[in-house]
Amino acid sequence: MKKLFLTAAIAAILCSTMTSCMGKFALTRNLYAWNDQVSNKFVNEIVFVAFWILPVYEVCAVADLLVLNTIEFWSGDNPMTASNKTIDTDHGRYLVECDGKGYDITLTSTGQKFRLDFAQESKTWSLQTDGKEYPLMTFVDDSHVSVPLPGGDWQTVEISHDGVEAYKSIAMPVMMAYK
Repeated sequence: MKKLFLTAAIAAILCSTMTSCMGKFALTRNLYAWNDQVSNKFVNEIVFVAFWILPVYEVCAVADLLVLNTIEFWSGDNPMTASNKTIDTDHGRYLVECDGKGYDITLTSTGQKFRLDFAQESKTWSLQTDGKEYPLMTFVDDSHVSVPLPGGDWQTVEISHDGVEAYKSIAMPVMMAYK
């Protein structure tokens, strides 16, 4: 019985990998990316080793190999790169759709649409609406971003509570004027 199960398992693995689709291995890549940003290189190494010992990486790789990449091959979309969420706020209900490259945001009561995109080359988040693109912030390094000021200039802000508060004190009066 064990020999039959082992033979069937090997056959299933071979059949699933013979689709000539390498796939993106999105789950495994996302896990690596998360580990890469956890903290400094020493903490990252500890998490990396722990995840190999616990077999987190192995489980993710097998799930990618046998399930997610097969779904991607047959459907054309990797289930790890897209998601939809509905968010209720004081200003209304928003439908947020992620396509793995950015976010399409729709205010359901009016149908008004926005697009948030991240340009990897320039490390810039931007907002697109009504056919126009507005840069929101550009990552300078691990602890700073450059943000637009109301007059058109840019200011470098530390990614911290104090940095965000300093930017809000500059930008909020202008934002309130548009309301």
